[in-house]
Order: sequence, then C-alpha cells, then structure tokens
Amino acid sequence: MDSMMLTLNEIASAQQLIAGRLHRTPLLHSTALGRLTKTDLYLKAELFQKTGSFKPRGVFNKVAHLSDEEKRRGLITVSAGNHAQAAAYVAQLEGIPATVVMPAQAVPSKVEATRQYGAEVVLHGGMTDLFPKAEEIRAERQLTFIHPFDDPYIIAGQGTVGLEILEDLPEVQAVLVGIGGGGLISGIAAAIKLQQPQVQIIGVEPEGAAAMQLSLQAGRPVKLAKTETIADGLAAPFAGEQTFKLVKRYVDQVVLVSDAEIRRALCLLMERCKLVVEPAGAASFAALLAGKVQLDPGSRTVCVLSGGNIDLGQLKNLLSST
Repeated sequence: MDSMMLTLNEIASAQQLIAGRLHRTPLLHSTALGRLTKTDLYLKAELFQKTGSFKPRGVFNKVAHLSDEEKRRGLITVSAGNHAQAAAYVAQLEGIPATVVMPAQAVPSKVEATRQYGAEVVLHGGMTDLFPKAEEIRAERQLTFIHPFDDPYIIAGQGTVGLEILEDLPEVQAVLVGIGGGGLISGIAAAIKLQQPQVQIIGVEPEGAAAMQLSLQAGRPVKLAKTETIADGLAAPFAGEQTFKLVKRYVDQVVLVSDAEIRRALCLLMERCKLVVEPAGAASFAALLAGKVQLDPGSRTVCVLSGGNIDLGQLKNLLSST
C-alpha cells in the first residue's frame, strides 16, 4: 500500500478489522472548556482505548497484513511508551514474540506495562538512539520491524479515529491532533479530508520536538539532534517520509505549544472533565487553550486526547509545578 494513495476504503477496511477487538472511544462534549475557548468543544477520548492510547489501531492493522513468515520471526519496534504497549499487547494476542527498544529514561509505568504485555524491553539511550539500536537487534536476530508511525498500514489504522469523529459529529469544523512522528494526524486528516475537505485539520507539536513544523519549513523530512519536552509521546526525533507527505497534503497548519501550556491544559482536563491524560494527550487542547489557533466563535471543534498513560510520579511532579 502506498500512503500517498491512501484511500477511504483502506481506512474503512482497517475499521472493520479492529471492530470488536478494540474500543470505539467516546466523543465527549465539554461545555465548560468550550466556554473557555469560545468553541463548541468535543474531546475524542483515546485515553480510554485498550492500552491507554490510540496506538493499537495501527498495530492491529499492520500485523494483520504481515506474512506468516514475518510473524514467525517475531517483531521489533521502538517507542517512548504508547506504541510499545500497543505492539506488546497485539503481539501477545496474536502469539508473536515482541521486542521493544525504549529510551533509558522512559516513563517507568510504560516500561512495566510493556513487559506485562509480554514483550522483551531493551532500554537504550535517548529518543534519537532508538532506531539504530533496533536495527542492530533486528539484523542480528532477523526480526520483523514494525515502524511506530511511518507505515501505510499503521497510518490507515490510526485513520479509524477520523472515521469515528465524522460518524459521531458529521458537522465538525475543526480537528486538533498532536504530532509525534505524524501517524495519527496523517490517518485522521486523510479520513476526514477525503470526505469533508472543508474541515480544518490542525497539528500540534511541543516546542522542544517540532520535527514536523521544521520539516514543512524545509520542504523535506528533517531529523532533530535532540528532543526536550514533557510530552514524551510526541517526542519523535524525525518526521516520517510518508507522514510528512500526508501532512503537507491534508493538514491546514501546524502550531507549537510550550511545556507550560501543555501542563495547564492537562490540569484543566483533570479538574473540569475528570480526564487523566498524559502530556501528549493534552497537547491538542493546549493549543486551543493558549490561543495558538484562530477559529470562528462557536466552531464545532474536536481535540483528540491521544492517550492517558501517565506515571503517578510524573503526574505528581506536573501538578506540583503548576
């Protein structure tokens, strides 16, 4: 499958494949936060997905398209945490061995959850060190590499979030999505724009991990020398080749938020909506709250809350620093 030729049929096929295996997450209306942001605000609660984030959608779709030989060899991937848990979860269900390379300073609860789902975890360096280490292990053991975001089947699987948004709110006018490597926003943007091109799709990146915005400015995917943000789920060290092309084609704008803005949004989501999101999951709402996006008053707006895998120690530190 070519991601640039990604069709609604391919995203719909992914939706059929995951039906009954994953949750159809709710679209929640928030009057209080809508009043604060002068929007008619809805929250796509992917934190309630199995493993606590949207990630299993793409992994299920990818694994379904592997050959028996690729499955037999076992899987390897890289992740700060959410994709790690998703890959481990799906591999366990499918009876496939899985190895995940995670940063040495990964959130402890994400590491432990990945191990509990049955994967071997290799802790190694920082975000920019993961891919070379994974390639070293893959070559040594002849494993099958599952890319965390830059893969057409992964992107199509994440696009099922966009289908659900349109099914639940056909009159949506704007959708805000956090960007790490770009798999989630690529899938959502394609799913929505191929049906309703007038809907605004807005990407949100942390200031300390702005690979996609820098790539758009350069006209090609760029790699970051380092990433520095509390939103570990958005700290991909580069924009994918395929996700970059899809973002360039379907996403209307990409804005940046600071860690302080993410922290404030996270606290408000907890206080007003009783939703415990991780920093990456709060980024989309942070952009709206901080006024980084200019929408018409009362616009029917969806913020995708991509995950809720926050370590209790991390949560305590975030709350004490607000």
